[in-house]
Amino acid sequence: MTDPLRTHEFLGGSSQVENRRWADVNAFMHLQALQWEPAGQELLAEVGDGEGLRALDAGCGPLGWLRLLSRWVGQSGEVQGTEVTEATAEQARLTVRSEGLHNVSIVVDDVFDSWLEAASFDLVHARLMLGSVGKPEQQLATYVRLLKPGGVLVLEEPDSASWRFNPEAPALQRLMDLVVEVGREFGRDFDYGRRVRTALRQLDADPVLRARVLVLPPGHVYRSIPLMFGTQSRDLLAARMGSEAIDGLLAAAEAELQDPELWCTTFTLVQGYARRPR
Repeated sequence: MTDPLRTHEFLGGSSQVENRRWADVNAFMHLQALQWEPAGQELLAEVGDGEGLRALDAGCGPLGWLRLLSRWVGQSGEVQGTEVTEATAEQARLTVRSEGLHNVSIVVDDVFDSWLEAASFDLVHARLMLGSVGKPEQQLATYVRLLKPGGVLVLEEPDSASWRFNPEAPALQRLMDLVVEVGREFGRDFDYGRRVRTALRQLDADPVLRARVLVLPPGHVYRSIPLMFGTQSRDLLAARMGSEAIDGLLAAAEAELQDPELWCTTFTLVQGYARRPR
């Protein structure tokens, strides 16, 4: 059975509908990266000076930490971003060119079968990869293998419990809960933030942890995450609850987003880092 939640397979089609979805997902991932850039910048400052170092942004998407890491390593350093297909890698290359990130390169690499050289990076960053892509133990083994002795692994993963609408928006909240439930059935954990400390303890018994939640005001487009995920997963959800029920839920969620007073808190972004022993 083809896994319907694998992003690179979802993006890989050539039909007009799939191309539209591809553009929508790309725009969303760029927006998401922008929302969390301040949190990433603060964490990098805490990690320390990166001048002249070599950093990896695994599964960088169209923006990820590329801009942050470019500044962090400086002109004498090097940043490499990875994506799993040539098409998604090209979206990141567009960012590199448009932003003038001369110390950043983008390559195609599969985290489960990586060709990148072992012990070649001073910092490895992965955001929203372990839970959403799945097989976290295999991913972690790759990230640790790529780190130089003394290098830093930075993980950022969500905890969905704090995603709440005010005033209450039952349809949007139900969609968010459904996405988490269905993801779990396919080996995806959208609450993996709760496991970040455990993941990092293979490097350090006492990793550094931080947590950030954003407040999204009325009208903010990022509030629509539950609707976007629900729309992308419409056929999967229809098989679970019936076409009429899911279409009604999607319509109700879209109507709730039109409320001029509706604001929300996001998922908690759990950030952590640990240093590989020398």
